[in-house]
Amino acid sequence: MPALCRDCFHRFETGSRCPACRSPRILAHPELFELSIAHMDCDAFYASVEKRDRPELRDKPVIVGGAKRGVVSTCCYLARIKGVRSAMPMFQALKLCPEAVVIKPRGGHYAAVSKEIRALMEALTPQIEPLSLDEAFLDLTGTARLHKAPPAVLLCRLLKRMEEELGLTGSVGLSHNKFLAKVASDLDKPRGFSVIGRADTTAFLRGKPVRMIWGVGAASQAMLEQAGIRTFDDLLRWDRKDLGQKFGSIGDRLWHLARGEDHRRVNPHEPMKSISAETTFDEDTSDRDLLDGHIWRLSERVTDRAKAKDLAGVTVTLKLRRTNFTLLTRSHKLHEPTQTADRLYRAAAELMATVKEPGPFRLIGVGLSDIRPGREADLSGDLLDPEAVRRVGAERAADRIRAKFGKDAIVKGRALR
Repeated sequence: MPALCRDCFHRFETGSRCPACRSPRILAHPELFELSIAHMDCDAFYASVEKRDRPELRDKPVIVGGAKRGVVSTCCYLARIKGVRSAMPMFQALKLCPEAVVIKPRGGHYAAVSKEIRALMEALTPQIEPLSLDEAFLDLTGTARLHKAPPAVLLCRLLKRMEEELGLTGSVGLSHNKFLAKVASDLDKPRGFSVIGRADTTAFLRGKPVRMIWGVGAASQAMLEQAGIRTFDDLLRWDRKDLGQKFGSIGDRLWHLARGEDHRRVNPHEPMKSISAETTFDEDTSDRDLLDGHIWRLSERVTDRAKAKDLAGVTVTLKLRRTNFTLLTRSHKLHEPTQTADRLYRAAAELMATVKEPGPFRLIGVGLSDIRPGREADLSGDLLDPEAVRRVGAERAADRIRAKFGKDAIVKGRALR
């Protein structure tokens, strides 16, 4: 059976150790050198970056997230052993792991590190589809001739370069399609490398829970369970037409996934679906003036990201989390795309005015979706608001001043609330 040493990249026939360097970190699979679709996922990315930057934290549990009343963004594996998980309320995480070091997220820094990882990937293939800052699909089809090595070897080299040059680790899933590559990358974390070949797809999926499917969350899982679908075996018993009638377009996709089929290509130009920002309060609040100030600051954060990517959005969403952690959302579709904080703020503030619940609330968020190219943004103004065009022009001018003199060169009064 074809085998590969993950440390020295020596290729050989199956053995428990590499005959060249004696490393036990061996990959062996009948299709190892034939597969070319991969998913790379960094291991506890935010927490790993913080531990790399602060070596004194190496042997301590680290949680990256909001303050005591926030939620966990991510945590290291030492904290995970104690039961801490992403999106868990911070107070609950600290009950499970009171000795943890809590660090506020540094979004800009993580984005810069992500670009360094992306550069290592681009040295292997241009066919990269990022899913977030710390994970991406790679299509390495046809790269063997260029790099004089099969995709499995190139991926091992990528992981080693990440460790040696960036001080970060990742896990890879290698398969014949995106669905199975992503599943495989979760099988052996951290520092894992798992392979699911064509020949073992059916046996691998047999008996597995449908929650393994990316995008099947708690609500989707409950809906499937109501229909008696808990495993891939359950899905296989359904007729394709019946799945479509029961679940719409997702039903047809489930029919294919139950058979390990996924015809989606790795798309480097996959469009961004939404841009959002949120904040969790240190104390629950019902203060509408304070909430309004947060809406403005969040609107600025969202539109700064939109402008940086030359994007705009049509649908504005306001999100509020109640004290019992349930969500309240409001959405509104604009008459044209926008990427300006002024228009986003005004739309979100109007949505806030429709919220009759007095609160208190523990979190507020603002988002833009139905994303369009930036060139389509803010073209016609608002017939009901003659001053809108002037305010857009003023914001553009303020952006130029901040770009030259720093982000604090101009600050709106409402941002100080």
